[in-house]
Amino acid sequence: MSVDSALPPLIVLLGPTAVGKTDLSLQLCEHVGGEVVSADSRQIYRGMDIGTAKATVAEQARVPHHLLDLRNPDAVLTLAEYQQHAYSAIDAIHRRGRVPFLVGGTALYVRAVVAGLRIPEVPPDPVLREQLETELAALGLAHLVARLQALDPATAGQIDLRNPRRVLRALEIVILTGHSKVDLEGAEPPPYRILQVALSRERDELYRRVDARVDQMIAAGLVEETRHLLAAGYAARLPAMTSLGYREITAMLQGSLSLDEAVARIKIETHRFVRHQMTWFRKMPGLHWFDLALTPAPAIERFVTDWLAT
Repeated sequence: MSVDSALPPLIVLLGPTAVGKTDLSLQLCEHVGGEVVSADSRQIYRGMDIGTAKATVAEQARVPHHLLDLRNPDAVLTLAEYQQHAYSAIDAIHRRGRVPFLVGGTALYVRAVVAGLRIPEVPPDPVLREQLETELAALGLAHLVARLQALDPATAGQIDLRNPRRVLRALEIVILTGHSKVDLEGAEPPPYRILQVALSRERDELYRRVDARVDQMIAAGLVEETRHLLAAGYAARLPAMTSLGYREITAMLQGSLSLDEAVARIKIETHRFVRHQMTWFRKMPGLHWFDLALTPAPAIERFVTDWLAT
């Protein structure tokens, strides 16, 4: 027996928003005795169910789900904390004799687990973070990007510079430690035998699915969910509340958009986000790609079952 085949399995199921990850993950988990470990950076928040397309109560009754509802919307979950939560959940699933499925669309979460990224243990500094947030609001993201490129060009060359959270965190690390985030990092792959399944669809079809999902979210009560979060005291400027869907509905509730305009904007921004997700997924090594419009679920089930039996 090879070393790899002796390791416990981890199956990764990733893909862009609305591609069909949830339905397929439920089928696969029921077929092989699996449990879902979420790799979605928005589903960690309590009370944000509709806008994040979180698995429903019925779906969670079919298959156990982990790493949902870890934080309130005004709290922080660092990447290092997510990684440790994920490893703990995966190891517990193995102890139960079941198969863990890491499922989601947040590429950085998946990479943190699969590659075993060594993440700098630099706790957030509230004073520095507030200063950086003030700079971001007053001077814009381009200013912080330029500052990061001057202080830590190596990290600036590797992270997504369009993501203000990533830029803020990289600046925080280099300012607090005097060291590049990249220099402090590395990787130590975890002791799992890993299969990475990536899902895709033709772009126009994916956009149609996105639009249908947005309409379904509105019908399911996204406006009411957003209103409830704001009424609970969660500020519109919070990172959780500025995520897709919530920021547009907040703008509608504040009177700067009509409902039709908010819905149209959510759809356009989600199309853009899907393209961004696919760009990052295409850079990830070791993925087995399946177009869900061309490959039926039973064929993917056979692929996964054969891999588990290897």
